[in-house]
Amino acid sequence: MSKNAKIREEARRVRGRAPAVILCEPQLGENIGTAARAMANFGLVDLRIVNPRDGWPSEKARAAASRADHVIDNVQVFETLEAAIADLTFVFATTARSREVPKPVRGPDEAAVKAVELGTKDLAVGYIFGRERWGLNNEEVALADEIVTLPVDPDFASLNIAQAVLVCAYEWRKTASQGELPFRLDEEEHPPATKEDVLRLFEHLESALDEATFFRPPERRPHMVRTLRNIFQKASLTEQEVRALRGVVAALEKRETRPRRQEKSEEE
Repeated sequence: MSKNAKIREEARRVRGRAPAVILCEPQLGENIGTAARAMANFGLVDLRIVNPRDGWPSEKARAAASRADHVIDNVQVFETLEAAIADLTFVFATTARSREVPKPVRGPDEAAVKAVELGTKDLAVGYIFGRERWGLNNEEVALADEIVTLPVDPDFASLNIAQAVLVCAYEWRKTASQGELPFRLDEEEHPPATKEDVLRLFEHLESALDEATFFRPPERRPHMVRTLRNIFQKASLTEQEVRALRGVVAALEKRETRPRRQEKSEEE
């Protein structure tokens, strides 16, 4: 993905310590890689893998990570889930199925609020994700403090690992950054049009439509003018857009427009 040259610094700032992602016995390197890519999208780097079936390191994982090499290079591998979460203070277990284990159940947005709250106190938080085929077993869920489940269709609840990681990482980032976006419309480069400019556009357009006998029958003109003006008011036009629209109207009027500089220089 191409880099944005004008990233808003507010979007770089997040509150608190970022959570770890723990993949429990993943089977495919590709799934590890796509999970790492999802983490990188939202600023997570602490990826822990418990007993990966195909071993580690994995070139398939690196290729699937799509240049999220900083996450892949930082991977820690553990033989047991207990070892993987030993240094964490609070752990969520992600699952799409109801469990016999009595624990609080949160949606990903609620879990993100909790994770950020703990992270601002510099407490280590983690999300555990289960195997591709059957997720986490009850003994593994029992090691967690709370359960995270997504508001999916109960009749088709299964997500792949990367999808589940992405949703949880997205909710964490949105909460930790207070929803700041990496870029917005730059109003200095694209200032909104003044009301005077917009009114002149209206007058220009309506005059051209009068010439074209658009307003028929004439008694309907006030209503049709209000409708047209309302359409353009909703658009929140910039100065550049108003100029472009007036150029369109002029072209439809078959008026001679100003010659371009290049054409001028050729004539000279």
